Amino acid sequence: MKIQTAILTVIAAAAFVVAGCSKQSMEPAVDNAKAALASVDTSGLEKAFASADAGTKAALEPVITAVKNADYAGAVTQLKSLGEKFKLTDDQQAAVKDLIAKAQTAISDLAAKATGDATKAAADMTKALGK
Repeated sequence: MKIQTAILTVIAAAAFVVAGCSKQSMEPAVDNAKAALASVDTSGLEKAFASADAGTKAALEPVITAVKNADYAGAVTQLKSLGEKFKLTDDQQAAVKDLIAKAQTAISDLAAKATGDATKAAADMTKALGK
């Protein structure tokens, strides 16, 4: 949980740096978020829970919404609690673990890209101040 918080803090800091520099710098960050969103597919999870009871399906909806809103940390937290609150089949557990892994990979990818963008923005700022 501490790692996720640290990663999200780095992403937020990078977003502030990128947003403060110029509109052109923000466009790659938006594209990166869209690319990460496309890489996290919930169809396997939805398929595994298609035959689940109504309570389990209702608990799954916030997870899917979080993934679609690129709130991967929230989705991971909700997926972990889903496994604790409900008795899941082996297929459902595998789908949950798979989506957790994909979400964590997306978080890492976004953090790496944001760090690269922030470094570039800082270098550009240094060059601009030097003139």
